[in-house]
Amino acid sequence: MSSLSSVSLGEHPESLTGTMSPDVVLSAQARIAPHVHRTPLMSCQLLNDWLGHELVFKVECFQRAGAFKIRGALNAMLQLKEEGRLPKHIVAFSSGNHAQAVALAGTMLGVKTTVIMPKFVSKLKQQATRSYGAELILTDTRMEAEELAAEKQAQGAWLLHPSADDMVIAGQGTACLEALQDAQQPDAVFATCGGGGLLSGTWLATKLLTPDVQVFGAEPVMANDATQSYRSGKIFSFTESPMTIADGARTLHVSELTMQYLRRLAGFYEVEERDIIYWTQWLTHLLKVNVEPTAAVAMGAAYQWLRTQTEKKRALVILSGGNIGTATYQQIWKENYLDHIPAL
Repeated sequence: MSSLSSVSLGEHPESLTGTMSPDVVLSAQARIAPHVHRTPLMSCQLLNDWLGHELVFKVECFQRAGAFKIRGALNAMLQLKEEGRLPKHIVAFSSGNHAQAVALAGTMLGVKTTVIMPKFVSKLKQQATRSYGAELILTDTRMEAEELAAEKQAQGAWLLHPSADDMVIAGQGTACLEALQDAQQPDAVFATCGGGGLLSGTWLATKLLTPDVQVFGAEPVMANDATQSYRSGKIFSFTESPMTIADGARTLHVSELTMQYLRRLAGFYEVEERDIIYWTQWLTHLLKVNVEPTAAVAMGAAYQWLRTQTEKKRALVILSGGNIGTATYQQIWKENYLDHIPAL
């Protein structure tokens, strides 16, 4: 398996504007707790023995709608309701899991939802979005989906962005917050970066409870817009969605809001497609749960970090979801990687 270096924090300043106080994650937790699952932590002694380190996994496939996204969508809608600003119509664009979360949260609160997706999104995620109650519109590209969502916003709908929203970020951070409340303090935390909402919330959660813990972002090599942005200090954008198997990381770019948090991370690791599939297979096999390729990217990053450590470490890996379409499932298991035991 390949091992690429993380990007150094370099010249990025430690004092940045535009970030929320970490206690917003605690408020979000109290707000959404009656409506979401407190997902489990899992570990595998065999994997720990093979690698010589301790890995703890926050397993979000057990969350409502099968991924962490409901945390942010529901926190945003519930906060709007508390403030007397809950809109009658919410629009969202998504590569899959945010779509399902918005649809489900809208149904729970009696709000009309319209979700716009590019056609390449898996049929499973399309159908799930419809079944949760949203009107689904398909476009040819991700950029067209974002543009159409902006048009509907201009026409009066409330745009619930998948990551560039303070309320969404606070909600996403509750996954890491729960893990830190339920487990011993880790030495480092790893999460995959799509639009950066999960990583931004994760950074906030660690600053609240474990301020000295390092937080690392993970991206597919072929969808490394956040890594490039982190390296240069300027937001890099793809013109077309990178077709990584990690479909949750097919975003075109991060936002100005999430970039404020991503600049504060300890680094980014880039993971090759082969390694994403490798860890998808092994985590599915060892933990006996559904692991999306997007979630396995975080494990690929943790593995690279552990290879550089000279003392035994404890790593928290946030497995972001477990929604896998048929075509992706076939691609994952086309070749058997279980003959190659993980080792450092």
